[in-house]
Amino acid sequence: MIASERIIVPLDVPNLDQAIALIELLPDVSFWKVGLELFTSVGPRILDVLKSRQKRVFLDLKFHDIPNTVGSACRIAGTYGVDLLTIHATCGKDCLRGAMDALFQGAATGGTAPPKLIAITLLTSISARDLAFDLKIPLELPEFALQMALLAENAGLDGVVCSPQEVAQLRESCRPDFLLVCPGVRPVWANKNDQKRALSPVQALQYGADYLVIGRPITAATNPLSAWEKICEELGSIQNLSSTT
Repeated sequence: MIASERIIVPLDVPNLDQAIALIELLPDVSFWKVGLELFTSVGPRILDVLKSRQKRVFLDLKFHDIPNTVGSACRIAGTYGVDLLTIHATCGKDCLRGAMDALFQGAATGGTAPPKLIAITLLTSISARDLAFDLKIPLELPEFALQMALLAENAGLDGVVCSPQEVAQLRESCRPDFLLVCPGVRPVWANKNDQKRALSPVQALQYGADYLVIGRPITAATNPLSAWEKICEELGSIQNLSSTT
């Protein structure tokens, strides 16, 4: 897989017009993330726009509810023909397993391939201090992320969303084809914003990430196309190096 195909760019905009403008500004981006803001604004219309342009779609809705409610939502999401879908691992094992079954049911009904279901281990805006003092979780942050990943793996999910700071441990602990999708990725020349557990794109790939979610360093740059190309060039250099060693 070439470097550019491993980057997922978020469409973190409030309406369809702005989403289309960003897609057209970055024509070489092949994988886009649709999150809560845009999906709440325009619904599945944005998915149709992306698929009509042969783009891959990460539908990042982070389902978190009782098993029956999550299952019903996943059954509908399974008809959309997207590539990735998210659920919080803290929904629990029964909910995770039910979500997988519901996705396949929805995909069969819609005549589409089911998306890969990946679980959120811990939001990258949460620090070790937040986990201990605010959420009162009596585990070190890396251990908590590992336990959530193993829970998702045992429930039959396809992968997890994790901080790049945890990706090396998860790559060693989970099966080889278990997808590791990393937000909180920030080039060394970019602002970290609200990401508390960030690493550079090069580091994240070297540690074993499959996909990198890179938003504001690209979309909020003075020249988004130039920022995109710069990141692709940086990642391409390490891929070329690894292929010759």
